[in-house]
Amino acid sequence: MDISQINQRVIEQFRAGGPIEGMHRERLLLLTTTGARTGQPRTTPMMFHPDGERLLVIASNSGAPRHPHWYLNLVANPRVTVEVGDERYDAIASTAEGAERDRLWSMLKQTYPFFAEHEQAVEREIPVVILTRAA
Repeated sequence: MDISQINQRVIEQFRAGGPIEGMHRERLLLLTTTGARTGQPRTTPMMFHPDGERLLVIASNSGAPRHPHWYLNLVANPRVTVEVGDERYDAIASTAEGAERDRLWSMLKQTYPFFAEHEQAVEREIPVVILTRAA
């Protein structure tokens, strides 16, 4: 089973409201971006970390050398849709920068040590994405 099939299964299980095989539902969201080249909606399941009213997602791509497609999509069009728990809403995505990125990245690595492993595996800076509910 390839990653797109796995993602599709997770999306279906998430939207059905029941358990998600091999994952913790309370740490998972669905992020829908607009394809940078296609203009088509693209939904990706991913873990998140709450940060007050905002949600953080990490574009580590499991330590791959390139940014994930979903990240490139939201850089091109930062208006996204977030599905978390039983809620769905529009949001604006922004990449944390400077001191804020440093603070968030440090906290995320302490909370989820596998991100430190991802960081060591790549030469790129791993983006920390802030999802803020649209007004």
